[in-house]
Amino acid sequence: MLNIPYIKKVAREIGFDLCGVAQASVLERDREFLEEWIGCGYASSLDYLKKNIDCRADASRLVESAKSVIVCAISYKNRTSDGYPADHRTKVASYACTTDYHTTIKQMLRELCARLKEVEADFSARCFVDSAPIFEKRYAVEAGLGWIGRQSLLVTPEFGSFVLLGEIVTTAECDSYDRPIEGVGCGECRRCIEACPNSAIKERHIDTSRCISCATIERKGEEQCDLHGWIFGCDECQSVCPYNRKAPLAANPNFKPLFHPEDMSAEEWLQLSEEEFAERFGATPLLRSGLARITNNIKDDITLLHNKN
Repeated sequence: MLNIPYIKKVAREIGFDLCGVAQASVLERDREFLEEWIGCGYASSLDYLKKNIDCRADASRLVESAKSVIVCAISYKNRTSDGYPADHRTKVASYACTTDYHTTIKQMLRELCARLKEVEADFSARCFVDSAPIFEKRYAVEAGLGWIGRQSLLVTPEFGSFVLLGEIVTTAECDSYDRPIEGVGCGECRRCIEACPNSAIKERHIDTSRCISCATIERKGEEQCDLHGWIFGCDECQSVCPYNRKAPLAANPNFKPLFHPEDMSAEEWLQLSEEEFAERFGATPLLRSGLARITNNIKDDITLLHNKN
């Protein structure tokens, strides 16, 4: 049986900022919410969200006989997270300015698994970082890391919503489990809703057809929504959050920015060759999108801006 304080101690030693453990219970209400959200058309073209819904709500469908879900979080806040100058037109979400978190966090989770196996011989588990259909934010809430904000993101008291998550689903039981935190939350604050340029936030859920992050990364071949200068992702709803404004900058050196988007103009982006793009941004999440997609976003934004003027 795993000891909760030991799990958290090792997670801190590896470099995670937060760690909590929830029971691998079935999240029935979240499954119903997702089905209702899809039924309202808010998923738009994100067809992958319409698949494996039962799996998302039940960790035992990912790991047979799962008993526990260890949720780890790490802060990625950097100077870009607080926003851009009003006239800057090539904005990149701040998480994408660092080394691709998929690789970094997966390595950290594997190290945590190895350490836990040293004290629990029968420890069996799988690690996930956006690599499986699982309600990671809800399990994070159940593990006591934070709450779901009005912008649909996990908000933590210490680091706001500028956190990235990874999960270990294991058959091992723990000597105790964390509980959702009480006494904090968004209260009456609606700054994220008011800040969204396209009114995509609908009280703790997102209309993806209006979401700039979805438009710049996920959707292809559809009529483009107004990008408001964003070329990869969007931080508008996060930059105004009071918890994010007071959150510290990322301490883990793996999440220090590799470049600063405010230092690059649209012309500089458009002049990049594929080789230069790979050399400068190959370690970041931008590589998944590719140079062609990013330059198309820039051109779409320039066209929309010109038409408005």
